[in-house]
Amino acid sequence: MANEENKLEELTNSEIPIPKKKKGLNMKVLIIGLPLFIVQLVAVYFITATFLLNKSHGSENGAQNEVGDSTGVATDTVKKPEVELGRFIYSVEDIIVNPAQTDGKRILLATVGFDLNSEEQKTDLKNKEVLVKDIIISTLSSKTLPQLNDSEYKDTLKIEISKKVMGYIPKLKLNNIYFSKYIIQ
Repeated sequence: MANEENKLEELTNSEIPIPKKKKGLNMKVLIIGLPLFIVQLVAVYFITATFLLNKSHGSENGAQNEVGDSTGVATDTVKKPEVELGRFIYSVEDIIVNPAQTDGKRILLATVGFDLNSEEQKTDLKNKEVLVKDIIISTLSSKTLPQLNDSEYKDTLKIEISKKVMGYIPKLKLNNIYFSKYIIQ
């Protein structure tokens, strides 16, 4: 028994190094994991760009019919007639409004262009210029400065103006609305 106690004391008194767990980043993770992650990102980008985007572009072009000759090779692509954008534009120049909640201390200067399908629609819109200006002024003046300063909100503003104009003039078909001048002072 004395031998066992001596051995126990020797083991407890001896300096046995106790391995400490390292804290921090494992180098194997960096050396193997990071390049593997980068390879996966490149693979996902390649797959997305090659397959998924081509399918979405193919569905947009699905309305086109290919006409082939006797050899079966496509020689011409027939497209549906598209509306020519920018041909008939009616412009309402220099609308000045006070945005909402500014107490008249700030102004917005805007020029709005309406892209139409025909010259007759342009004439109709010109004949109702006062109505169109009122719609634009009331719409712009009801918006706050943070809304008007937000570049993404301009698309919402265009949609709102077009709905109101087409609500008052139902036979009007707008292709698009453009802001050729949009200055907040």
